[in-house]
Formats: sequence, C-alpha cells, structure tokens
Amino acid sequence: MKKKLVAGLILALSAVTVCPAAAFASTDHYTDSSVVGKDNGWAEWSSSWETTAADFTKVSLTPGADDTELNFAWYSEKTDSQATPVVHFGTDKDNLETFEGTSGDVDQDLTGDKAYEYNHVTVTGLEPNTTYYYTVEKNGEQTEVTEYTTKGTDSVKILYVGDPQVGASKGQTQDGAELSAEDGAANTAAKNDGFAWSRTLDTALAENPDLNFVISAGDQVNKTGKPKEEEYASYLSAEALTSLPVATTIGNHDSLNADYAYHFNNPNNTENGKTAAGGDYYYSYGQGLFIVLNTNNYNVAEHQKTIEEAVAAYPDAAWRIVTIHQDIYGSGLDHSDTDGMILRTQLTPVFDSNDIDVVLQGHDHTYSRSKMLYGDGQTHGKYEFRLNEDGSDYDWDHATNVDTEEQITLAPEDGDTDAQAALDAFKQDNNCYTIEDVEGNTVTDPQGILYMTANSASGSKYYELVPTQQDYIAARSQNWLPSYSVITMTADQFSIDTYQITDDGKAEAIDDTFTIEKTK
Repeated sequence: MKKKLVAGLILALSAVTVCPAAAFASTDHYTDSSVVGKDNGWAEWSSSWETTAADFTKVSLTPGADDTELNFAWYSEKTDSQATPVVHFGTDKDNLETFEGTSGDVDQDLTGDKAYEYNHVTVTGLEPNTTYYYTVEKNGEQTEVTEYTTKGTDSVKILYVGDPQVGASKGQTQDGAELSAEDGAANTAAKNDGFAWSRTLDTALAENPDLNFVISAGDQVNKTGKPKEEEYASYLSAEALTSLPVATTIGNHDSLNADYAYHFNNPNNTENGKTAAGGDYYYSYGQGLFIVLNTNNYNVAEHQKTIEEAVAAYPDAAWRIVTIHQDIYGSGLDHSDTDGMILRTQLTPVFDSNDIDVVLQGHDHTYSRSKMLYGDGQTHGKYEFRLNEDGSDYDWDHATNVDTEEQITLAPEDGDTDAQAALDAFKQDNNCYTIEDVEGNTVTDPQGILYMTANSASGSKYYELVPTQQDYIAARSQNWLPSYSVITMTADQFSIDTYQITDDGKAEAIDDTFTIEKTK
C-alpha cells in the first residue's frame, strides 16, 4: 500500500465567514449568451429554441465499460408500436452492424404527461484511431448517419468540466428582462445556458481536437426534484456531443428524479450509493480506472464497496481516478466549509486505503487545486446531509452526526453560542488531513491524493471564493468566466491544465500545468 497513514498531525482550517446555508448566494456574474454569442450563433440558437426545448429525444453518448465499448441513450415517443432500442454502427456507412439494447417507460410526470420510452444500447468491438458511423432507431425510424472517430488509448486526453447546470442563470437580467425558469420554451435560463455550454465544448474541441471523452463532475441541469426535460434538451443539443462521450456524475440538482437515469446509459452500474437518479458506476479507459460516486447518498460503506469492486475488476490500471460532485476539499464560499466537506472524514481514509491518485470534484462553482493530501490516521466523526421534511430537496441548513444524531446548524444565528460551538467542533473534526511535503508542479510517486474542483463550464452560476485560502489549497481562481480542464494521461504520467474562456472566445490558462509522475 503506497499511502501510509500518519497519526497525530492535525492541521487547522482557516476561519471563514459562512453565508446562510439555505441561501447559497450566487453572484451577479454569469455568462450572457446574447453578448458572447452576438456574432457567433446566438441569433440562430434563439430562433430554434422553441423546437429545441420541445425535443426530448436527443442522443447521449457515454464511455462503455472499457475503451472498446460505447454506450448510447435516447428517448422515443411512445406509440402503438414497440420501442426499438437499436443502434446501427460500423466503419462502412452503407453496411452498418446492428446492436440491440433495452427500453422502458419514462415517468410521464417528468414529460408533461406525454408518453416516452428510454432506449439504452451498448456498442462493442471499437478499435482506437478509427472512423465509425452510426444511426439510432426512434420507433423504427433511423436517424441521419453521424460520424464518430475513436482516438488513441496509449495517451488519453480528457476534458474535465464542472456544473454546466443548464437553467441556473434564472433571475439574471438579459436584454432588460429577467431570465425565467418556467417550463418548456419559457425556460429562458435554459436557453441561455445551453448555448454557453455548447460554446465551451466547441472552444475546448477547437483547442484539443484529439479529446477522447469528457468527465462532468455533476449538475448537468438545474431544477432539483422537478420536471426539467427542456433543460436536458438544451444540454444534449450541443453539436459536439454527437461525437464526444460524457461520463456524467450525479449532482444534487440531478439526484432526486429518474430522468438522469433515463438520459445517461452508464457502464457497470451498481446498486451502491443510489438515489432516484441512480448509483455509483465505473469504467476503464486507456491506463486509467475511473470510479464515479453518487455522493448525494451519504452511505460511505456503499461507496467503499464500489471502489473495491472496481479495483478488483481492473487491478492493473496505472491510475485510479474518482469523480464526485461535492468537493470535500474545495475553496468556494458557499460549499467548501459547510456541505461540501460533509463526507471528508469518511471518504479520505477510504480513498487512501484504495490507492486513489486523483479526485475530480464540482459543486462549488469556483476553481481550485489542492496540495497532495492524505489522512491523519485519527478517529473522526461521521456526518451526512438529509432531505427536508417533504423530500423535495436537501436540508441545506444542517449536517447530521451519524452516530449521535446531533443536528449541526451550518449558519447559526448571532448570539446562539451553543450552535456556534457545535459548528466549530464540526469544522475542527474535519481537520482530518495531512499535507504532503512536496514542492513544485511536478511530483513523483506521491503518497497523497490530488483533489481538483472545477468551476462552471457554462457560466450559468458562480460563487465567491472563501476570504482566506485554506492551507490545503495550492491554487484557486474565480474570474467569472466559464472554464475547463484538459487531462493528459499515459502509463506513467498524469497532467492537468486549466483554462477560462474570455468573452471574445479565447482560451486562457488560469493555472500552471500540474503533473504526477509514476516510476513504480
């Protein structure tokens, strides 16, 4: 085991002022697509928005169980005939092989009472550096042929993004009017954010045409626990996604409906960590084992089972990379010192004991890169979030101690000394990490884990950074611009570069390249 736990070292978090937990004050900054897209497609997107918002049948691509597979998912309108979960796929567009899958009914409460069926299909036998073509069947009718080209797997390039959260710009002002979160085409926030999400993908692809796939750290859409098909329609309408698979993560805004599970056909789905949206899953790609945890479920024992199952399935992977939504080591004001770190005391030792190399996070709508971290070897409390009384959202005001059932108020009222003391004890208990003594932006055979937090990929919503940078953070940024990271992974090297997109569409680096090297 490479990560030897070191006992007795407790590091204090910087003291910060916490915003009221229920308020989660996004800033006045957001990406106004009518401005950044004025000369680059906004008018065309706007004119087709009513059609886009009503089309729930867009296809999503997801990495398969390994790099020889590709997963498809889409809706079909339900008719008198049976659904046809069929993908035609191959190198000869005039002679495509047929792959069949499974289908099922979509909850009509989520689709305005209109009947749909979801279709899930896995295509197998893919080879690297090969051009393929595909069509899918919607009620027996084939879609137009689309080109899909695989990339090399010896050196894998991955786009890592956080929180597209299409629809989160609601309440912002555009052209003198307030962006709305109403249903259907009236959801002008989804209209704005879907364009910005597509713009980010196009920019990243123009700079990196050799991308293998995308990792999204969660919150693809915005409406928590409510029907939001127009938001999914906007998210999936990005042209780049017709040929670029996305390994999505279940965020808190995705978690409470089954629509996520309909739209994304994730590989190696487990029964662990389940919410209404689904549970944990994992896959292999190139030299990496990728483990995706639904941390909206706070049962860490189940997440540990997923990690151990994945490691047993792919024991020889050179890299073990976990994606979670909540940033247990982040630097944003609204989440990183409250609900974001809820699972820190439990997940840190699990990640250590399973030799995880990198953890990719979202949730905080700010960018940060941690120092190399591992646990302190001490015994700490266990905490979780729970749903509110009617189950419509999470109780953002309280953390619960799993063992004692104590409810910890995350934003005590002035003068409530008992609540403040409980919060202080909660924060102190989360000083459960050790900072590895390494220097520079290239580390070799580290003991610790790198924790990344991605800012918003669409710019639909931003948060402030905490006033004082935490001691576990090496670099951070908040410039009110959509951003993305590019991971380059080989058998012995993992590098990550991060960029922001300026209003005039240029990609600018916001951090130095950080590299982990392995010699063992």
